[in-house]
Amino acid sequence: MTHDRTEGRLDRSGLFYLGIVYVVWGSTYLAIRLAVRPGAGFPPFTLGALRVLAAAVILFTAAALTRQRLWPRKGELPVLIGGGLLLWPLANGLVVVGETRADSGFAALLVGSMPIWVAIMEAHLDRRLPTVRFMVSLLVGFAGVALLAWPVLRSGARADVLAVVALLAAPITWGAGSLWQRRRPVALAPLASAAWQQFFGGLGFIVAALALREPRPIPTPAAWGAWAYLTVFGSVIAFTSYVQTLRRLPMRIVSTYAYVNPVVAVGLGWLVLREQVTGWTLAGAALVLFGVAGVFHERGRGRRI
Repeated sequence: MTHDRTEGRLDRSGLFYLGIVYVVWGSTYLAIRLAVRPGAGFPPFTLGALRVLAAAVILFTAAALTRQRLWPRKGELPVLIGGGLLLWPLANGLVVVGETRADSGFAALLVGSMPIWVAIMEAHLDRRLPTVRFMVSLLVGFAGVALLAWPVLRSGARADVLAVVALLAAPITWGAGSLWQRRRPVALAPLASAAWQQFFGGLGFIVAALALREPRPIPTPAAWGAWAYLTVFGSVIAFTSYVQTLRRLPMRIVSTYAYVNPVVAVGLGWLVLREQVTGWTLAGAALVLFGVAGVFHERGRGRRI
């Protein structure tokens, strides 16, 4: 069941699930960094495969115990495959790759531009003419992304530049996967839907790990702890909650997690790993958030964008 409300009372359970996404996904950037930073022992796509396949087993089991329909119908399978591949190896996988070199807070700030990309894709799909205010909001958001990325790009270190490119591409594929599901709702229960998407995502991770010939993982105890947190909280609890929010709330409301996640991620990165917060970081973050806020404001007014 899908609710595309832009006015009136919002679904309370949807807001509860969104709150989980706010907090938990903000903390997963730190967990990813702990799992794949130099010396941690997890190659990026191997981490993704182990994480989402374990979560898929847990979710399939939970769906079976609660007697939910497990098997997708013919028309639902392409939606689950597409969502699984876009959201996991093609989006989350790029974040994990980026965090092998980049700080967790920096990664979250770049990924926080996702609502801007979603707005552009929706405007194209719906063939809506952008307003001047909407275009200004996009330019402000992109200026923030440029400020965040410039110090790394200026350094010229190839590995760091590739990390930034991965983190710039990740919100585009995540936004595409979210819209893919939003516009092709399936009747499958959220537990089973999340399980199948992570199963297909896990297969995509395995293909990428084999293609890149990633080494055998030798994780540290801290990396194992991060993997467990990512599996249980990030993949099982938060991703299932995200599927629920896509069904219960308008996309413009769901996308507001992009406001909160970077704040949580930057705070935890500074607190736990003493990640540096520079003037470039603050200025870029402010512009990204202003740009996202402008996009939401225009969409909330119900104007053509």
